[in-house]
Order: sequence, then structure tokens, then C-alpha cells
Amino acid sequence: MSAIVQRARRVVVKVGSSLVTNEGRGLDADAIGHWCRQMAQLAAQGREVVMVSSGAVAEGMQRLGWKTRPKEVHELQAAAAVGQMGLAHMYETQLRAHGLRSAQVLLTHADLTDRERYLNARSTLVTLLAHKVLPVINENDTVVNDEIKFGDNDTLGALVANLVEADALVILTDQRGLYESDPRRNPTARFISEAQAGAPELERMAGGVGSAIGRGGMLTKVLAARRAARSGASTVIASGHEPDVLLRLAAGEAIGTALLAATPKLAARKQWMANHLQLRGAVLIDDGAVAKLRDGGKSLLPIGMVGVQGEFARGDVIAVRSAAGVEVARGLANYASAEARLIARKPSSEFERLLGFTGEPEMIHRDNMVLS
Repeated sequence: MSAIVQRARRVVVKVGSSLVTNEGRGLDADAIGHWCRQMAQLAAQGREVVMVSSGAVAEGMQRLGWKTRPKEVHELQAAAAVGQMGLAHMYETQLRAHGLRSAQVLLTHADLTDRERYLNARSTLVTLLAHKVLPVINENDTVVNDEIKFGDNDTLGALVANLVEADALVILTDQRGLYESDPRRNPTARFISEAQAGAPELERMAGGVGSAIGRGGMLTKVLAARRAARSGASTVIASGHEPDVLLRLAAGEAIGTALLAATPKLAARKQWMANHLQLRGAVLIDDGAVAKLRDGGKSLLPIGMVGVQGEFARGDVIAVRSAAGVEVARGLANYASAEARLIARKPSSEFERLLGFTGEPEMIHRDNMVLS
């Protein structure tokens, strides 16, 4: 357990509303400052950190003078719109004070289920991390009804972990971690220090609902850990009230509940790509491109393509085949089939002339491709 975060190079950290809003009494600048200081130190260690933060609705409620969470969707959307301004400003100010640049990214679940939008979101986040910018992510509660009504940021944290292929997901809450039953009702409940993510008994153990400010409960965290494990990321559920909890986890200290992914990250990625997505078409490549993919783990460039088979859209899974028709790899296409036909055998310097825009230099980026 102790090595989950210690070994991780890319970490997604999710903090709940109660930890950033001082139990609903507006944004807690000191608490957010502590998170930002710790994340800056993680970045100084060479780790890439993505923050998923709740708090927009709670901050909006405080700014609007509302004491209880409204039930009407339009009022929730209004609170989110008002509160998101304060939340983004707070993180920007605190991260800058610790020498980090930040970016606000608002997502919905739909952004991560549509393949083209998935690729766009992934490209944006990976580019931000490459430029040492820390993304602060929240759900776009202002425009999507069911995200407020049914969504939660535990699930979003897991989706982001899948999206950026994180090594670890850390879910910080106001509880120590997972117990076999509700410790508020059963003081002798056994604490679960480690288990396998997705184990059926975990969902039975997890129960209860969120606070009056937040909407998540322990069950959403257990389900999020199961989702994160699909891409090989293990999850730690820990108390955000523990001093320097992120730094201590990164140092190898055992804190909270560790829910371990059964499948290593690379194997999980291959399984997802190879078995769970229907092939929409294929590109044929020359022998030189085949050698680069197999020997060097390179991205597939259009200049190495000699043909395009089938009709597919950007974000669809396609096969990469040798000129003789042998499958070499498969992955997510950065260009639709019609565009691929135009840029086949062409260098990236000609893409704008041929397509009318400049896109990615790769047909399939190596991060979105698995060898057959």
C-alpha cells in the first residue's frame, strides 16, 4: 500500500467540498493553500499532478447567502456559475504563490465518452502537464443537468485518471478511509487498510450519503476506485485533515485505504484498446514505418502511410497494417478517414495546405496505440 503514491509519476488528486469550503462557510483559503503547497512540492519531485476539486456549488451558495443546498436544477446551476469564479481564482492565486502555473478545465461525463472530445481533452491535459501547468478540473455543472443531479467528482476523478493514464488516484475526504460498516453507527467497525479495487464486498461495506454541502459518499469513492483500476491506476482514500497527507503518501507512509488495481497500467491499456472497442477501419503503412513502430515505440506519422481502408472519424479505433495486410498495431485516430487519405505520404508541413488547418503531426500518437 505505502508505495502507491511513492511510485507514481502522474497523480490525480480529488478533494471534496467539505475540505475546501470549511464545511460550507465559503472557500477556505488556508486549506486550499495547504493543498497547493503540497502539490508544488510534488511537482518539485518531478511528479505530474492533476487536481479535481469540488466546491463551486458550495462557494456559490455562500456568495448567494443560501444556507441549504437547493433542489431546483436551475438554482444549482446558478450557484455553480457564481462559485466557479471564486474557486478558479482561489486556486490560481494560491498555486502562483507557490511558483506553479494553473489552468481551469471544466468537463462533463459526455466529454469523456465521445471519442473525439476524449482525444481533445486528453491532448489539452497532457500538453498542460508537459508545460508544467497544473490543471484544476471540475464538472461543468452550469450547463449539464444530470451532472448536478446524478454526477459526483469522485467519478470525475476516476475518469480523469483514465483519461491521462495516471499511476494513482488520491481521493481526499473528511473520513479516515473505508470501514467494514459505518463507524458513526458501529464504533467497533473494522478499518480496511488495503483491498483490491472492484472487490464486490467493498460496495456492501461502503454506505451512507454525503454531507449537506457535498453529494458524494464512501460508495461513490469505492466505485471510482473500481473505474480507475480499469486503466491500471490504484486509489488511496484518505482523510484530508491529516497534516501534509499528500507529501506523506508520496514518501511512502501508509495513510487511509488503498484500493489496488489488479491489472498493471500498460496491460490495462492494451486490454481496453484490443478488446473493448470496435475497429472502424485501418491504415496501411510501409516497411519503414512498421520497423519504427515495432522497434522504437514511435508514433505513427502520415508520411509512412500508403493506404486507408474503411470510413472512420477522429477518435475511432483503427488498425495499423503492413502493406501486406498484417496487423501491426491499433489505436485512436487523430484524423478522419477522408483527411487521412489527403495526408498519406505527406509531411506535417503540408497539412495546413491540404486540410485547411494544422492538427497533430501524428496519425496515431504512441500513447494512444498498442502493438499487436
